[in-house]
Amino acid sequence: MSSADTRRNVKAGHRNGGGTAKGFVQKVHSPHPCLNDSLEGDIQAFLIDEDQLHTYDDLTKVNPVTPTTVLKCLQARYRVKVFYTHAGCTLVALNPFQPFPDLYSLDVMKEYHCAPQPQEFKPHIFIVAEEAYRNVQGQLEPVNQSLVVSGESGAGKTWTSRCLMKYYATVAASSSVWKSQDTVERIERRVLDSNPIMEAFGNACTLRNNNSSRFGKYIQLQLDRCQLLVGASVQTYLLEKTRVACQLANERNFHIFYQMMKGATDEQRKEWKMPRGQHFVWLPNSEKTVEEDCFHETVTAMVHLGINAERQRQIFKILAGILQLGNLNFSSSTDESQPCNLDEQSKDFLQRAAELLCVPAEELQMCLRVRTLKAGKQSVLKPCSQAECSMRRDCLAKAIYAQLFEWLVTFINNSICAGTSTWCNFIGVLDVYGFECFQINNLEQLCINYANEKLQQHFVAHYLRAQQEEYVSEGLEWSFVKYQDNQSCLDLLEGSPVSVFSLLNEESRLNRASDPKTFRVRLEKELGDNANISWDKFSKEPHFTVAHYAGKVNYQMEGMVEKNKDPVPPELINLLQKSDNPLLHQIFTDNETENPTTKGLSKVTVVSKFKNSLESLMRILHSTTPHYTRCIKPNPDCDPLSFKKEEVIMQLEACGIVETIHISAAGFPIRIPFQGFMQRYGLIAKYSHFKSGSHCVDVEADGNDSLRREVEKLLRVVLQHKAFEPLHKHDSEKPSSWVHCGRTKVFLTQSMLDLLEDQRKKILSQCAFSIQCCWQRYQRRRRHARQQSATLIQAALRSWLVRRRVQGWNRAAAVIQNTWRKWRALLKSLAEAELDDAKDFVGADDAPALDPVIRERGLVQLSSIQEPVPVRGWPMGLALASAPSITMSLTATGFQKMMSVMASLSLPSTRGGYKVEPNQYSQELASIRAQPKRSVKLHYRRSPLLYADRQPDMKSDVTGFNAILLENTL
Repeated sequence: MSSADTRRNVKAGHRNGGGTAKGFVQKVHSPHPCLNDSLEGDIQAFLIDEDQLHTYDDLTKVNPVTPTTVLKCLQARYRVKVFYTHAGCTLVALNPFQPFPDLYSLDVMKEYHCAPQPQEFKPHIFIVAEEAYRNVQGQLEPVNQSLVVSGESGAGKTWTSRCLMKYYATVAASSSVWKSQDTVERIERRVLDSNPIMEAFGNACTLRNNNSSRFGKYIQLQLDRCQLLVGASVQTYLLEKTRVACQLANERNFHIFYQMMKGATDEQRKEWKMPRGQHFVWLPNSEKTVEEDCFHETVTAMVHLGINAERQRQIFKILAGILQLGNLNFSSSTDESQPCNLDEQSKDFLQRAAELLCVPAEELQMCLRVRTLKAGKQSVLKPCSQAECSMRRDCLAKAIYAQLFEWLVTFINNSICAGTSTWCNFIGVLDVYGFECFQINNLEQLCINYANEKLQQHFVAHYLRAQQEEYVSEGLEWSFVKYQDNQSCLDLLEGSPVSVFSLLNEESRLNRASDPKTFRVRLEKELGDNANISWDKFSKEPHFTVAHYAGKVNYQMEGMVEKNKDPVPPELINLLQKSDNPLLHQIFTDNETENPTTKGLSKVTVVSKFKNSLESLMRILHSTTPHYTRCIKPNPDCDPLSFKKEEVIMQLEACGIVETIHISAAGFPIRIPFQGFMQRYGLIAKYSHFKSGSHCVDVEADGNDSLRREVEKLLRVVLQHKAFEPLHKHDSEKPSSWVHCGRTKVFLTQSMLDLLEDQRKKILSQCAFSIQCCWQRYQRRRRHARQQSATLIQAALRSWLVRRRVQGWNRAAAVIQNTWRKWRALLKSLAEAELDDAKDFVGADDAPALDPVIRERGLVQLSSIQEPVPVRGWPMGLALASAPSITMSLTATGFQKMMSVMASLSLPSTRGGYKVEPNQYSQELASIRAQPKRSVKLHYRRSPLLYADRQPDMKSDVTGFNAILLENTL
């Protein structure tokens, strides 16, 4: 067993234990009477303050550890409705026999899952589940985990397994919200819905438990690399199919039959030929109602798993046919050469069974009453006796139900199992039948108790024996804690060369009728020297008694050999293979293909098959990290919140709880190899302020001696640091007793492990702080450099943009100026040309006489000038006086003159007069055609290019026609 394995196993179970170890071990195992008297005094002193016993969350804190003190603590916690208690590496769970929904709510699951240290919370089954889940996340070998839930029948194993599956379906699939809805439904709902189906077909109400598992199952919850639940698989062990045809007094058949009777509709009853009020022999105590009688829940789970309506009809018709077979009664015939008789009512039941199983009624009746014997190549038909007919009827029902159950398990696995490439690790949940001891015990109880013996031996070998042997091999001073080793009982049952199972198989393979008395004689002869087996010589019925770890059990030999043979007449198999029911035909045809009929001594018996499957289970458990949960049944009657001391103390002593507490409290539960220890905690010596000199740890040093010296140096540093703590002076326990260096490993108590983890956490925090400082400084420098670079780039870009914009403005200004200069020069040249073209006028007094024709053709009459002013040439100009506004009237004669004037003014040739009103305040410019008598001054506000009205619109009054303001200047 690896150190990481041990550390994970004990870390959750051991809480602040291990300080008061060695003195206590000497007290318990000292042979001196005075020490025993002192122990009794310690027990009484411990039990004085019983009001505080319920506060002990871990039984390793109890001092002294005795069955009495442990029992008192459990009773006190049970009284205040606290049902979970740590016991070293094991969790003890007491069954309250009543629901407590708030104890397993979704909020409680999230609280334990999100807690940094779940072990600091109150003991709960979720702590065990979370520790196993975190071990998978840590990927420390062995990565795969197993949760072993053990206890007697009725102790609450099935409920505990159900809670574990619900926990993993919640916390391991909660991160899959980004997946498709179909994937989420397949992961969560299908895994959980496999439970109702398995319990309906595999559980029954017994004398000790209303929901007793009549088969064993190991559920592997498959996880991917991200530790998310992607699927599951179920392995089953030894279904108690005998219960189909035989039930003890006050017990019931499997739940599914009662669910059909109580939950079926009238239409379904008609289809299944199960009218109300009909009595079935194989359904005793049908008036009793238990919580599991919920037909609707089973059907809903089938739908979620993908079993369609047609397949459900086939399943329920097969089950109804099995019930009809149970009502068949055979009566012996007066003539031995004739088959047994059937009464009229039994014939009716036979007809119904044949119709439900979809086989011919005549062939079914023939197979039940007549057997076929092979004589060479010929077949001989021989009528069966009444007992043989009943046995063949029961055998047919058990074979059908067993094959149907196996088909359901296969279908569930195909529905919820993920591909091998999808998952990489698993968490296994083992729920097996508890230890059983009834008034009549046969082969089923022998196999069930044998499985419990194997699990108990696994616990003993893995923890009780292995840890103590490792203490001695590593050189620790250790006084062995005595415990009950059940290896001798296992040798009796499965040992070699002679054991109960080997003799039972030999007797079963003989081609003769079994004789219980002969089998008993052989057992006495071969195994009489074994102390674990005994016989009651005064008993008339053949039997043998086995001393199991949980007590002695008396086993009846009558029918044990026949059950081990488990014969199925071939004619019955052939009949079922011809069934018209597709499901019934499929399961028997496939079974025949996979398991061809064998003959003689090579046939596999029930014991051999169960032993092989159990060995496979134990190999899986040995390859995983186990976590133990011991379920305790507080009272034999399953009464709510009732605590019977005698019942509990027997279970505590049988399963080794007290011895487990002894070892956990007295020893060093955590064991780590030197190299692994230095890899994890070597940084403490490297970075500690209390180191003397250079403690450079080399984990690759040659030999254990070098590693051991480095480990001792590291431990001295840690203990020296502990001595300087201010709270150390208040500790009554010496830190030097917390740790021991063996030959290859370091042995630690939980207190020392906590101290190492605290020191490591502080150093890692300091290193993380230094890394963060360096990183932040680097980030600040990098950010500052980027800011400077960005500033330079922005400045250069802005200057380039400004230069580009100014250059654009300069080019635009140059274009405007050039254009303006050109336009002004053009206007100036035009004005000069016009002025140069005009002739100088003489004064009014000296004006020459004009030609009458010219005067007539080009006359402009100005109202303010009494004398006409002659105007010549194109374009037409206006001579303005100093008056603020003038009205011009234009007269012209002749067609040519009129057209010239209209063309100059851009006026349409319409009849009527035109009135031109130039505005002397407008910002326009006009050429000067007339030369006034006085000097004139030309004014303009802005560029005339923007305001010159070259094309006036057509209005009644034309304004703004090249107006100019002339002012008199002196």
